[in-house]
Amino acid sequence: MASVCINDSLTDDELRWILSRLDTDKDKEVFGLVCKRWLYLQSTERKKLAARAGPHMLRKMAARFSRLFDLDLSQSVSRSFYPGVTDSDLSVIADGFKSLRVLSLRNCKGITDSGMASIGQGLSSLQSLDVSDCRKLTDKGLSAVAKGCHDLKSLHLAGCRFVSDGLLQALSINCRNLEELGLRGCINITDSGLRDLVSGCRQIKFLDINKCSNIGDSGISSVSKACASSLKTLKLLDCYKVGDESISSLAKYCKNLETLIIGGCRDITDESIKLLAMACNSSLKNLRMDWCLKVSDSSISCLFSQCKNLEALDIGCCEEVTDAAFLSLVNRDTELRLKVLQASNCPKITVSGIGMLLEGCSSLEFLDVRSCPHVTKAGCDEAGLHFPKWCKVNFMGSLLGEPYLIM
Repeated sequence: MASVCINDSLTDDELRWILSRLDTDKDKEVFGLVCKRWLYLQSTERKKLAARAGPHMLRKMAARFSRLFDLDLSQSVSRSFYPGVTDSDLSVIADGFKSLRVLSLRNCKGITDSGMASIGQGLSSLQSLDVSDCRKLTDKGLSAVAKGCHDLKSLHLAGCRFVSDGLLQALSINCRNLEELGLRGCINITDSGLRDLVSGCRQIKFLDINKCSNIGDSGISSVSKACASSLKTLKLLDCYKVGDESISSLAKYCKNLETLIIGGCRDITDESIKLLAMACNSSLKNLRMDWCLKVSDSSISCLFSQCKNLEALDIGCCEEVTDAAFLSLVNRDTELRLKVLQASNCPKITVSGIGMLLEGCSSLEFLDVRSCPHVTKAGCDEAGLHFPKWCKVNFMGSLLGEPYLIM
C-alpha cells in the first residue's frame, strides 16, 4: 500500500486551521519546522514580531509576514544600536505592513516628523502607537498620524518634549475613539489643550500627564466632565498646580476611577480626598499621594473605611499622618483588601499603628516604612507583630526595581 504524504492530503486552509488550534508560541514555532510549506504558512499567519532591522530586511519581513498585526522595533535605553530605526525604516513599514494595528518605537531617537508622516499616510488601520522618548518628534509629524489613523485608540508620547496643544486639537478632530494617551513629561501641554482634546475624545480610559507642570484644575475638571463614565486611570505626578478643585471634580463625575496618582500635588487637602473616597468607594484600587503635605489622618481613615477594593496606597512623606489613621481597621466587620502600603518618611507612625494595620488587613504583600523612626524591625519583633508570611517589609534600603511601586 502506497504511503500518503500529509501535504498531498491537506489544503492550505486546513493546515492554517491546525495552526490556529495550537495554544503556545513554542508549538507554533515547531509547526514551522516541519517543512518549507508549513514554515511559509506559519510565517504568513504570524501576528506579532519584535525585531531590529534596516530597510532591506524589513522588505523581506513584509513579504514573509504578510498578516503581521503587532510590530515592536523599540530600542533599549541602555544598549542602543547605530544607526537604529530611521525614517527610511518607517517608510518601508508604511508601505509593506498594511495589516499593522500596533507599532512600538520606544527610544527610537533617530526618527523625525518625516517618518511619522509616512506612518500617517500608509497605516490607516493603526490602533496603537508608542513613540515614547522619540525626542525629535513634534506636533507636525504626530498630527499627520492623527489625520491618517482615525482608528487610533492608544498613543504614548512620554518624553516627547516638543509636543504641544496643537497635537491634542488634531486628536480631538480625527481620533474620536482614543482610549489611552500618555503624555508624561510633555511640559508644553496646557489646560487649553486638554479642553480641546476632550471636546472630541470622550472615551478616554487612561490619561498619563505626570510631570506636565502647566496642567491645573481647569484642565482636569474638563477631563472629569467629558470622560466621566470611561476614565479609569489618571496620572498627575508633580502637577503642582492641581488642587482640591480637580479632586472634587473627579469625585463628582468619575465614579469608575480605579487608579489615581497625585504625588507631589501639595495643595490637595483632606476635604477633597474624603469626597473621592466616598464617591469611588467601589472602584478605587490604587492611590498614590506621596508628598501631599496637607493630607492627614481623617482622609486616610476615610479611604480605609470607604474604599472596600483599595489594593495599593502610597502616603510617603505625608508627615501629618499618625497611628490614628489606622484606628478604623480595628474590630471592623470586613477585612481591608490592601496589598501594598508605602508609608516611608511618615515620622508620626509608630509600631502601634502598624499593629492596627495588621489586625485589619491580612492580605498585605508589601509594606514600606523606610525613614519612619518609630517603626523598626526590632520594635516590631518586640511588640510581637506577625506579618503575613508572603509580606515583604522594607525597613531600610532602596526601592530600585521594586515591583510594588505605584507608577
